[in-house]
Amino acid sequence: MSEQKWPQVLWIVRHGQSAGNVARDAAEAAATPLIDIATRDMDAPLSPLGKHQAMALGRWFRAMPRERQPSIVLCSTYVRAVETMQLALGAAGIDTDALTVHEDERLREKEFGVLDRLTKVGIREKYPALSEQRAHVGKFYFRPPGGESWCDVILRLRSVLDTLTREYRRERVLIVGHQVTVNCLRYLLERMSEAQIMSIDRTSDVPNCSVTSYEFDPHAGRVGKLTPRLVNFVAPLEAGGAAITREPDVPAAPKS
Repeated sequence: MSEQKWPQVLWIVRHGQSAGNVARDAAEAAATPLIDIATRDMDAPLSPLGKHQAMALGRWFRAMPRERQPSIVLCSTYVRAVETMQLALGAAGIDTDALTVHEDERLREKEFGVLDRLTKVGIREKYPALSEQRAHVGKFYFRPPGGESWCDVILRLRSVLDTLTREYRRERVLIVGHQVTVNCLRYLLERMSEAQIMSIDRTSDVPNCSVTSYEFDPHAGRVGKLTPRLVNFVAPLEAGGAAITREPDVPAAPKS
C-alpha cells in the first residue's frame, strides 16, 4: 500500500445565513433590480439566524470524541465564513490554539463582477445581452465581465486540493466556504462531469451550515481515496433547533 496522500476526514461546510442572503430574498420578493445591502459582498456578516446555525453546527462537533474533531481548519476570507468558523469552533469547545487555522482566499465566493448585487430582474434589465449569453453558454462556463465562471473557481480549488495532499495527509480537515465552493469541491473530489454538477445545482441549493463530508478509504481505487459520507447534512441544525435555509448567494442568477 502506497503512503496515504489524503486527509483522513474532510468536512466541507457552507457558511450560515448571511445579511446578504436576507437582503437578496427581500429584493427578489419585491422584484426590484438591486439587492439592498450597503457592505461589499465579502464584508456581509451573518444574520442572527446564521449565528444560531453556526453554533448548532459547533455543538455537533462538540459531541464527537476529541480524536475525531477537526485538527485543521481552512476558511474563506469572507466575513460570513470567518464568523461561521469562529462561532462553530467556540460552540464545539475546540481550542483554536491547538489547531492549524488558515483563512484562505482561494475558498472565497465566486466573483460576480458587473452582476454583483443584481437580482434576476436587474440582470435582465441592465445587461440583457449578458443574460442571453449566459443562457446560451450555461453557468459552468459563463464568465461575467470582471467576474468568474465555475471553471475559474474550480481552477483555484484544484490548488487547495494540492495543499491538502501535500500538507494535511491523515489530518481531519474542516473547510468553511460558500455554496459554489461546496459544489465545485464535490465536482473535483467525485470526478463529476459538467452535466452531473449542473444537475445537482439545478435540483437544490446547498443549505446554510450543512455538512458534506468525505472519509479516506484505503481500499477505494488503486491507492485509496476520499469517499463521500454526508451530503448537505442538516441534522446538526435540526438537533440544535436552528431553521434550515437554502438561499443562494447574491446575485441570484437564474438556474440553468
